[in-house]
Amino acid sequence: MKKISTLYKKDENDLSKVINEVNPENQWVIDGQGIATRKFDGTACAIINGDLYKRYDVKKGKQIPEGAISCQDPDEKSGHHPHWIKCLRENPADKWHFVAFDVLQEKNDGTYELCGDKCQGNPEKINGMVLVPHGCKKLEVIDLSFEGLKEYLSNKDLDIEGIVFHHKTDGRMCKIRKCDFGIKR
Repeated sequence: MKKISTLYKKDENDLSKVINEVNPENQWVIDGQGIATRKFDGTACAIINGDLYKRYDVKKGKQIPEGAISCQDPDEKSGHHPHWIKCLRENPADKWHFVAFDVLQEKNDGTYELCGDKCQGNPEKINGMVLVPHGCKKLEVIDLSFEGLKEYLSNKDLDIEGIVFHHKTDGRMCKIRKCDFGIKR
């Protein structure tokens, strides 16, 4: 799973925020070709051929681990190069990945978010550890404008990290998060 771009362009003066200008490669969302899904806040994982993997970012100048599966070409600006590396039961760093994997009813190949009380401070408020399939929770978002999405994500009753848009036919994705608008969760 490659890192996905933000629906709106980043503010060049503050890369933690977006400006009211759609990234050209994501115009398809504004054109009505996207399906809005909840973005869960955890750690990216994948099940590939029945085996559990975690995302590992090979930073500029670092060695790619043996057996790593590249998710995309290295980012030209940052040098980051995300990979999947296989989780190992004997690795203590993979303990919580396997706790979630072992209780997963259907171990379908695909990408997931590892969430729960031992991950990222548990912003999702999940008891235990779970693997949440990416794209599993559809959202009803009517107004896709900059102000419309900002208002949608500002709703105090909507406790989510953000939205991932999935193209209806070709697999493209992009995201928008509360923090992109300067909104705290």
